[in-house]
Amino acid sequence: MTLTDLSAADRHRAIAAEFSEMAHGITDWSAPAPVDGWTARDVVTHLTEWFPAFLAGGGIDLAVSPEAAEAEDPADAWDRHAAAVQALLESPAAAEPFTHPMIPAQPLANTIDSFYTADVFMHTWDLARAGSLPVALDPDFCARLLDGMTGMEDVLRGSGQYGPAVPVAADADPQTRMVGFIGRDPNWEPAVRSAR
Repeated sequence: MTLTDLSAADRHRAIAAEFSEMAHGITDWSAPAPVDGWTARDVVTHLTEWFPAFLAGGGIDLAVSPEAAEAEDPADAWDRHAAAVQALLESPAAAEPFTHPMIPAQPLANTIDSFYTADVFMHTWDLARAGSLPVALDPDFCARLLDGMTGMEDVLRGSGQYGPAVPVAADADPQTRMVGFIGRDPNWEPAVRSAR
């Protein structure tokens, strides 16, 4: 069974667990990440800050401090954040309509799945590379996300959330194609720091 076959709650559980595995493997939170100007810590901070703020715009309090990744061990902060999102997905609120000024009304679970869980999935690659950790994302889910994003490429690029696509071979695997599409160099490696 691939990620594409799971419910929104089960998909988040699996993707958040993989991100957590990467987070607990980071030994240097100041290490550069593939996103220009970001460190490994910034990858976690991004996810733990933007999503609670987004939910608050629709009247939902995730009940996790947005400063958690800065104030504490980012891996532990991530685990608490992910647990709060999972609890929300497993609550009755997940089936209720979520109204937000930026998107059409839809069940909360669908909103979390399409906007947030997909973001966690893609940033798993960023965090893994920042920590020089091996990463093999679910190829079917990579292909699904890539198909969806390709159909709205102009909107995504215009939002400023994605940089210019990085060209990859036409026969590249789904992970490589997805990473290139969102503006990452699939061959990115952290710079080797000189010893002092």
